[in-house]
Amino acid sequence: MLSYEFMRKSFIMGVMIALIAPTIGYFLVLRRQSVIGDTLSHVALSGAAFGMITQIYPVYTAIIFSITAALGIEGLRKKYENYAEISLSIVLSTGVGLASVLISLGNTQGILSYLFGSLAFVTNQDIIMVVGLGVIILATIVFLYDDMFYITFDEESAYLAGISNKLINIYFSILVALTVAISMRIVGVLLISSLMVLPVAASLLIAKSFKSGLMYSIMFGIMSVIIGLILSFYLDLAPGGTIVLSALLILIIIIIVESIKK
Repeated sequence: MLSYEFMRKSFIMGVMIALIAPTIGYFLVLRRQSVIGDTLSHVALSGAAFGMITQIYPVYTAIIFSITAALGIEGLRKKYENYAEISLSIVLSTGVGLASVLISLGNTQGILSYLFGSLAFVTNQDIIMVVGLGVIILATIVFLYDDMFYITFDEESAYLAGISNKLINIYFSILVALTVAISMRIVGVLLISSLMVLPVAASLLIAKSFKSGLMYSIMFGIMSVIIGLILSFYLDLAPGGTIVLSALLILIIIIIVESIKK
């Protein structure tokens, strides 16, 4: 399998995404904002379609669209303080509507590779971008770890302690947008939110602390990607679907094991 260049590239990208997605997803789930990933994925799809129509590299336009949407969500949350979740519905609806219109305009024959992921279309440009942005995202998480930990559990106390909640929330939203956009080549925009949530869901069942939960999330993410890529290669299946189903299988196994223990 690894004698093929596209599979070596896919594994490099896959492992990097497996490090990023559950890490970002861990904070999202604990903040009860896991739906943000799904919302931004629909916007990223419209960005990819726009890139195809304008003949701009689709991942670049997906990044721009996703970041714009993430900032829009933050802005709408302030407008609807008592109904913060409506901001997600507004942006998701906009993303779905815009994507359907752009796709209907034509010249989007390769859109399925962005919907569900594709191993054959991974390029050196994809590798460089994912690794580069991945390192930046992970370095940022490490640098802001204490502040993000504080905000995750008690945003008001974090503000009183002098932490700039607004700036960190905006920056974190941008990180989520970047994660969604750069993951579309392997996992697909419609499935990346699952990779951000399922490994975390599995880790929360067995974790004894915040850090152990984060480590378990990353470990389950890497396992899901490796198993998924192997199955997609030998069974000729969509990589995004096999990765997500692998993550689901891990979650089911942990649920069964934990039920037996009790």
